[in-house]
Amino acid sequence: MAQGPDGAFYVGQLTGFPFQHGAAKVWRIVPGHAPTVYASGFTCISGVTFDERGRLVVLEMTTDADPDPFNATQTGALVRVEHNGQQTTLASAGLLNLGGVTYAGHGTYYVTTETAGADGAGQLVKIHVPD
Repeated sequence: MAQGPDGAFYVGQLTGFPFQHGAAKVWRIVPGHAPTVYASGFTCISGVTFDERGRLVVLEMTTDADPDPFNATQTGALVRVEHNGQQTTLASAGLLNLGGVTYAGHGTYYVTTETAGADGAGQLVKIHVPD
């Protein structure tokens, strides 16, 4: 969940197992109003944030349905949602089983990887995306 530049709250849907490709949504929540879908077409959202231009950035734990939710080799993605709804994958190669995201400014994101593994292999990864 992240608070957007408009003051609303944006909540990413961590869909239940088995993950259904494209079934996860980002909900826009304004207290006192019914939630609305802001973005859709994701598989399993594990985090959301905003960049300095007010664009939503979604972290997908995995981009494909996987029969094993504890499979640490699930490839995830960092996806930017433009104001017009267009989605752009910012990074995915080597990003496995993603758990959380934060934006540090100037095109720099930090994500946690391999979060479901019990072997202690999790990492904090810095991703720089030129705009």
